[in-house]
Amino acid sequence: MKIKAIQFSLKTIISLLLLLAISSFVIQNSSNPDSEKTSIFLIGDSTVRNQSGNGGSGQWGWGTFLQDFFDSTKVEVHNHAMAGRSTRTFIKEGRWEKVMESLKPGDYVIMQFGHNEGSKPDTTRGGYRGVLRGMGDETQELIWPDGTVETVHTYGWYLMKFIKEAKSKGAYPIVASMIPRNKFQDGSVERANMDFGLWAKEAARRAGAGFVDLNSIVADQYDQWGPEVVKGLFEKDHTHTNEAGARINAWSVIQGLKSLEDEKLLALLPSKKPTLYLIGDSTVKNGQGDGSGGLWGWGDFIAPYFDKEKIKVENHALGGTSSRTFQTYGLWNKVLDKIEPGDFVIMQFGHNDSSPLNDDARARGTIRGSGLEALHIYNPITKQQETVYSYGQYLRNMILDAKAKGATPIVCSLVPRNSWNEGKVNRASDGYGLWAKEAAERAEVIFIDLNTIIADGYESKGEAFVREHYFNTKDHTHTIEEGAKFNAEAVVKGISRNPENPLNGYLKK
Repeated sequence: MKIKAIQFSLKTIISLLLLLAISSFVIQNSSNPDSEKTSIFLIGDSTVRNQSGNGGSGQWGWGTFLQDFFDSTKVEVHNHAMAGRSTRTFIKEGRWEKVMESLKPGDYVIMQFGHNEGSKPDTTRGGYRGVLRGMGDETQELIWPDGTVETVHTYGWYLMKFIKEAKSKGAYPIVASMIPRNKFQDGSVERANMDFGLWAKEAARRAGAGFVDLNSIVADQYDQWGPEVVKGLFEKDHTHTNEAGARINAWSVIQGLKSLEDEKLLALLPSKKPTLYLIGDSTVKNGQGDGSGGLWGWGDFIAPYFDKEKIKVENHALGGTSSRTFQTYGLWNKVLDKIEPGDFVIMQFGHNDSSPLNDDARARGTIRGSGLEALHIYNPITKQQETVYSYGQYLRNMILDAKAKGATPIVCSLVPRNSWNEGKVNRASDGYGLWAKEAAERAEVIFIDLNTIIADGYESKGEAFVREHYFNTKDHTHTIEEGAKFNAEAVVKGISRNPENPLNGYLKK
């Protein structure tokens, strides 16, 4: 049956909402005092900082989490955004003046407005924050009850004022178009590329500022996930995200900043050595990874292919798990707690997903396929009710989680068993291999068809050779050392065959 798709995934994200505690960057040292840090000032509305910025209302702005993506020994993010403000009222209330007093040469100002500018400007409560539409020089005079005269300008005029005045202090202004609301029409999210998004881009161009098309970056992601997934990021209304949504949007801001190719700004991002995390079942890591019983997973032999000076490899796979139980047992959360922006995750599941959904032994099965199907069951192991999703949905849960942490997820199809038919390996091209591919494609992440790569390799060696050198006589699923090494090499082949796979840059030459 059809369900509200990503609720489980969002619970997974929300369960780690203390994530991105990059402690190594929080520690300060005497050689780099706060006065030497670059400050990044954020100005905007509630989508950047909601209320007090502590999420007390269950609504968060992306600016609250931006610091997590920067090297805190070099950067201090100051979030001056305020809920309910427009470009006009941010200036009128003296908030911009306070930012200007703190700006110093070399600092950055990121501005994102647009959600509160739409009302007609007048002296009513509703018109208090409205601006004139567009980019022009037209104005409108308002006379307030106390006799005060206010001149209201266009949205573009206010943005260019921020830009010009920030530059006058030696700071670098960056304009971001406003994040989209949770409003879909005909399957696509409503965009601002014909009004406030367009004017934000034009203001940046005219005044000479950097521009991040945050509206398009986030909208593209929302379109990919679809309305069933996206509504889980907006718990109370269609404008303000929950913590999971805010963290995803903060990550999107970083992607936009990277596209500016500002070397100084890029140098402020963490320069730590990334980690490649491996997750999966016993074909990735058998037992404790010590070759007990002569059996090994390919994850135990892949590290030597990578330059250890550039990247670390950690194998967190666990035998007996499925894509479902790797999450429900809390194993995925433990990996997520460690992931930082710039890391990688390779996932390979499938061998245990075909098990029963609710048997008394392990209750680890998933629904066959990659769709949004779900089934509510009683789990005899946990003795609790549980909603079970499809294999592909569980993969997408982990993909979404990894992306929200700023990591690059990579999906592998499952390795083939030592199972043959008339000299050909029995493949998973119309089952779990296909569903893994579909999950990766729908989430627009890299897919390695490991099942095909290894099956082709086995067939080139021949059935007799494979049985003798890669498996023992008692087990048709788990490889011995030589077979695990062959499979590790196959993973590396899958990486190197795709020039767009960023892991290529970490392989030994």
